Amino acid sequence: MSDIQNDPFADIRPYHDHEVQAAIGRLIADQEFIAAILHYRFPHLAGSFGWLLAPAVKFFLKRKWAKLRSIEQVQLQVAAFMERMLKTSTTAMTFSGIEHLKPGQAYLFISNHRDIAMDPALVNWCLHKHGFDTVRIAIGDNLLRKACATELMKLNKSFIVKRGAKGPREMLKNLSQLSAYIRHSLDEQQSIWIAQKEGRAKDGNDETDPAILKMFYMEGKKRGDSFADYMRNLNIVPVCLSYELDPCDQDKARELSHKQQHGNYQKGEFEDIDAIIKGIVGFKGRVHVAFAKPLTDIPADADALAAMIDQQIWQNYKLFPVNYLAAGDSAKADAAQQASWQQRLDALPPESQPFLTQMYAAPVLKQHAQAAERPVANA
Repeated sequence: MSDIQNDPFADIRPYHDHEVQAAIGRLIADQEFIAAILHYRFPHLAGSFGWLLAPAVKFFLKRKWAKLRSIEQVQLQVAAFMERMLKTSTTAMTFSGIEHLKPGQAYLFISNHRDIAMDPALVNWCLHKHGFDTVRIAIGDNLLRKACATELMKLNKSFIVKRGAKGPREMLKNLSQLSAYIRHSLDEQQSIWIAQKEGRAKDGNDETDPAILKMFYMEGKKRGDSFADYMRNLNIVPVCLSYELDPCDQDKARELSHKQQHGNYQKGEFEDIDAIIKGIVGFKGRVHVAFAKPLTDIPADADALAAMIDQQIWQNYKLFPVNYLAAGDSAKADAAQQASWQQRLDALPPESQPFLTQMYAAPVLKQHAQAAERPVANA
């Protein structure tokens, strides 16, 4: 019997070790993958001399990846790339809350979502640097339109979230499979990373979608568990990623402005790929990853749990001078930071500037709102 017949998660799960070599072979043979490398590595030569450079790129990749036989070996290559990338694209990489985690324990990390690739990569980086196993990453199939993208993601412990269901029955089937796979992974002592909602928080407003939590519970409902009991056993850890600067911030502001003016926004064919690359190599300034304590006092419904996760994420957001400037507080920024912020605004057309301001101001405003509510909550 084939693996697919034996494995109910074969079409969404990451690759296993014995599948690594075949996947690498398919990648190197993929002309679109080679063309993409040429385009982004040698943009001025890819068009005229692509036919000449392509065999050299394939030869290089075959030699570089010849000894890769396991997912762990692939991820060590990714870790080496992350080391180099963080040196050139950040000025400081800090973390907090790692002491709340126990080695050998699987967690369901639910994080805010600002960058397509870097959010889970940075969580993985922190875990790897502190001796923890890396996570399995939830990724939407809308980002996997190219075969090479699927190969790359599944080699890096990513599993697929199917979003293109054609009807309610298919949607229910997909969500049920996803819910079962997440529980299956945790039972295998494999931690999970998933964003708190579908799509990045382009307006800076990090909010957990209760529908995500209801999806987690689908497997629990099948087992006859209560919502609170089942969700407690998932070991949920809210994670907050704070970027001093977002390499994609102007693109996000333009998109939001276009939606406001025209009612919709149609992405270009390679827009997500461009955003991934810009988010990886673009300058981010200081970056902070905050792990909250695992949630134990779980409420009885998804809306209340979503609010609890939001509170943990917002209070752990690390504020930078640019956030205060966007919120109208110049006292916490020096003259150079104020000038840099103004340059960032001036690079956008006037109609897009309020969206950039909103994006960076949101964490400050949310923390202020939480502080105002706290005395009432403790009364």
